[in-house]
Amino acid sequence: MLFLLVVISGLLSKAEEPVCHLQGGHELPLLAKEGDISIGGIFSFHDNFISVNPTFKNMPESQKCKDINLKQFQTGVTMIFAIDEINNNTHLLPGVSLGYKLYDACGSVPLAIRAALALVSEQKEDVSPWMSCSKSSIVHAIIGQSGSTPTIGIATTLGPFQMPVISHSATCSCLSNRKEFPTFFRTIPSDYYQSRALAQLVKHFGWTWVGTIRSDNDYGNYGMATFVQVAQQEGICIEYYEAIYRSNPREKFLKTVEIIKKSTSNVIVAFSSYIDMEFLMKELLLQNVTGRQWIGSESWISTKTLATESSFRVLGGSIGITIENVALPSLKDFLVKMKPSDTPATKEKNVTKNLCTGQENLSEVKNQYTDVSELRIQNNVYKAVYAVAHALHNLFHCNASQSSDIKCVKMDPIEPWQVLQYLKTVNFTTRNEENVYFDYNGDPAAKYSLINWQLTENLATRFVSVGLYDASKPEGQQFIMSNMNIIWAGGENKVPKSVCSESCPPGTRKAVQKGRPICCFDCIPCADGEFSNTTDSIDCIKCPMEFISHELRHQCILKATEFLSSNETMGIILMIVSLLGACVTIAISIIFFCYKDTPIVRANNSELSFLLLFSLILCFLCSLTFIGQPSDWSCILRHTAFGITFAQCISCVLGKTIVVLMAFRATLPGSNLMKWFGPVQQRLSVFFFTFVQVLICAFWLIISPPFPIKNMKYYKEKIILECDAGSTVAFYCVLGYIGFLSTMCFVLAFLARKLPDNFNEAKFITFSMLVFCAVWITFIPAYISSPGKYTVAVEIFAILASSFGLLFSIFIPKCYVILLKPEINTRKHIMGKMPSKHL
Repeated sequence: MLFLLVVISGLLSKAEEPVCHLQGGHELPLLAKEGDISIGGIFSFHDNFISVNPTFKNMPESQKCKDINLKQFQTGVTMIFAIDEINNNTHLLPGVSLGYKLYDACGSVPLAIRAALALVSEQKEDVSPWMSCSKSSIVHAIIGQSGSTPTIGIATTLGPFQMPVISHSATCSCLSNRKEFPTFFRTIPSDYYQSRALAQLVKHFGWTWVGTIRSDNDYGNYGMATFVQVAQQEGICIEYYEAIYRSNPREKFLKTVEIIKKSTSNVIVAFSSYIDMEFLMKELLLQNVTGRQWIGSESWISTKTLATESSFRVLGGSIGITIENVALPSLKDFLVKMKPSDTPATKEKNVTKNLCTGQENLSEVKNQYTDVSELRIQNNVYKAVYAVAHALHNLFHCNASQSSDIKCVKMDPIEPWQVLQYLKTVNFTTRNEENVYFDYNGDPAAKYSLINWQLTENLATRFVSVGLYDASKPEGQQFIMSNMNIIWAGGENKVPKSVCSESCPPGTRKAVQKGRPICCFDCIPCADGEFSNTTDSIDCIKCPMEFISHELRHQCILKATEFLSSNETMGIILMIVSLLGACVTIAISIIFFCYKDTPIVRANNSELSFLLLFSLILCFLCSLTFIGQPSDWSCILRHTAFGITFAQCISCVLGKTIVVLMAFRATLPGSNLMKWFGPVQQRLSVFFFTFVQVLICAFWLIISPPFPIKNMKYYKEKIILECDAGSTVAFYCVLGYIGFLSTMCFVLAFLARKLPDNFNEAKFITFSMLVFCAVWITFIPAYISSPGKYTVAVEIFAILASSFGLLFSIFIPKCYVILLKPEINTRKHIMGKMPSKHL
């Protein structure tokens, strides 16, 4: 509404003229032709206008335009070309001639709105200028404008009049709002798609750190807002946001140039009009700011006026998206046939040159007007005119059965609102095989060309198509690269880098730098036991329990397992010692068996001695169950075998101790104890004491038996394979029972230590129990402090040491007598009849 107020205030300043009667200067169309139905056009044939400051003393002068834009003039003539082509077409609108009225807005929003009002309120010449403004317009559709901001003003102003407005170049996504702009259509895709395409283009080439420049108008602000939103979703960070506009003072452009120079990003996304880019380009050239990779929006990336030899120093290698270029074969001939005198645009005065005569031959002129190599925008005008023609054709040949949404209403004359309804349903194919239709929002299908600025052999800039973007395709398939021969900034063939921080390699994680965007980060190595196997990993993943991280932290590797193996040196030594102990015990058993009738063997209770020797063999062999990888059976066997064999062994020693005491007491007068502890009782005592341990072990196996486990707590880098005791209470009961038997045996042996010298069994038992208890007492701290397989080794050592202690303390002295001192192996000596100092 602000635009409308500006126009109305400007019109009301001429108090003597009615609002509907516009004449003089730019109140009349620049180009016009009568027809049965007329189409209006609003273009910026001039880039700027001369501002006039009102003095409030005289009538304000009309605004005057300057700086003719030949490309825009070519665009306007393309509209005339399309209308002329349709008028000569016998199949489309037969018998109906199209006219046109083209206005020049001079790049001014107020003038654009004023032209729009002129088109909807213009009267025929025979109508009084004081007539009411309510009479229907003879213009049924308006094509224009080039920029988004003036188009917003036109569409807002003409919406209440139900006047269809078709823009060929206004891309602001805001114009897709059907509630605000119900009569607006366009033949150029919305910036909603362009912004998303630019963001995906930046992501496609791996740029995560970019600067942005936008035009400070609706086109730039809306377009850049969408780009930033999508870019952030894609993980792209923006280093700076700069806005430029052609009317800004030079200081603002210098500030923008200084920011670009100091920036660390190598890629700049410019969502700007080509005019604003020209102003910025001048300052970049003066400051010699080169080597940046520019990503351009469609407004400037394919503009030839910007692609000069000097600007290539700054913009060379630019890449961006634009609407597809097509050829209009007959347009060149039509352009050169136009007479310069046909339009007031060529009648501008020039103080240094003569005025045009009107008879110049344009076929010999080479400028932007006659150049038809880039007809992207012109093709949009061409399609817009044909869209109106097809809507009119469908209106004139209405068939209500073909569409349930539109009712055939025959009116004479045709009203703009009728054309509006039929524009919504047009669907046709141009001579260039382009399918033209409008969606619900009045937008066409979004398709773009991806172009790259490259130099030709004669040092001219050319726009090389390197790919396509089709928004209708699924995500990830929208870019189709047709030519990878892209020249980048500085003439490089390699894709430039533009990142705030280099990618974090596998084995590290990203840590965002405080106060900076997420694209600026440090690479932190993963901690021990963690890994990352992807680039730019946010977090390190913890390795599974059985794995450990590689030294590079890029993967997890299986932990080494540790157990006392029979293949390693320590295991082999312990096996040899165990077998050696068993062999020695067997050898002693053989000696005792061979000399079983000698006094020393008979005096030391040969039956218990043989049972003790058998128990010691089992004790030595029991240690072998601790060697090798733990399994369910080996864990059960090693603990129960250890408990039972040692209980049997100590039971035998305890029986021998009791026998010694009983034998001593039996020699006293009147004693009859030996008959109560004869061979049967001795065997029963050993059986009873051993059976108690068997019951404890059976209870242990029933309640919670030992089982193999993987100990991952002691070492981080390896797994200890060991046996868990299962029921801790049962395990301690087994050990406690052995300790109880050992203590009782030691006490009884200690009491018998002062028996007659030659009857020395009690002394040997006492010494053996001292060795046994000392070994197992020292075993406890050594067992607790030994890591991994050394824990098992300590346990085996304790078993072997205590077994050797019992074997050597009790049996070696006797073997010494049997083998080396047979002369004292007599009943007389054993009974103490002769003094002896040998034992």
